[in-house]
Amino acid sequence: MRINLDVLLILDALEKHGSFATAAESLFKTPAALSYMIQKMESDLNITLLDRSGHRAKFTDTGRIVLEKGRLLLSAAKDLEKQAVQLSSGWEKELAIALDDSFPFAALLPTINAFYALNKQTRLNFTHHTLAGSWEELTHNGADIILGAINEPPTSAAWSYNMLGTLDNVFVVAPSHPLALVEQPLSNEQLCLHLAVVISDSARSCHPINSNLMDEQPQLRVDDFHSKLTLLRAGMGCGFLPRYIARPWLENGELVEKEVVSFRQKDVAYMAWRNSDDGLAQRWWRQALLESEAIRDIYR
Repeated sequence: MRINLDVLLILDALEKHGSFATAAESLFKTPAALSYMIQKMESDLNITLLDRSGHRAKFTDTGRIVLEKGRLLLSAAKDLEKQAVQLSSGWEKELAIALDDSFPFAALLPTINAFYALNKQTRLNFTHHTLAGSWEELTHNGADIILGAINEPPTSAAWSYNMLGTLDNVFVVAPSHPLALVEQPLSNEQLCLHLAVVISDSARSCHPINSNLMDEQPQLRVDDFHSKLTLLRAGMGCGFLPRYIARPWLENGELVEKEVVSFRQKDVAYMAWRNSDDGLAQRWWRQALLESEAIRDIYR
């Protein structure tokens, strides 16, 4: 390649400082060395970068384009150099974090902000999943960390996990729903007479999880808690929610909590990670997540 990064640095310094003398000083070279390198590149590419007809050399149109595009190359080269150094010291190029849909993404904002303040050039990639789908991201699809996954973790030395705590489940309906006025606790037979709003399992390879669901009950399936909440608040079905998700709507009266005879009262939630990808970014995130007061409050 005949484009020389050193020449691009010289052009950048020349434009910034205005003369060969000051540009050469900033680069710890002689003016003659700078002039020679520019002329060599002009000769190699058969172009004219500088108009030397006046008292001071000026950029030609071609020179101006090479300067502008060259600065992009210089910036990319600096980023590459920085990234290479960080990768060699253990900082990953990308960190994939899979979240269970029951986990509130807003709780991560302070941690994300603190991580990017480190300026380590590791790109964060967040995805959202449901039920066994979170575990599948770890075991099948290459996630580095999963957060908020429920049910029992896989038994393999390839992954490690830490219990975050438990999510309390609550059965809710809108005040307009027929079950809102029914004497409680509600029996399974009573629940089976009404449409259940259910979140689908995003897993495609792992065995799906069915929590607080009866086969005899008619179902309306959605992909996330936002959609489920919308339907429940509209009185279009009944169902279970983590208590922390339901709390604001219970407090403002848009949902009503009902006792039921038989249900899974708590789900154990986990954070898990791949042992084979123990880079510095993953270690930083593991520690930050386990020390997060916001996350402790969710699963307290």
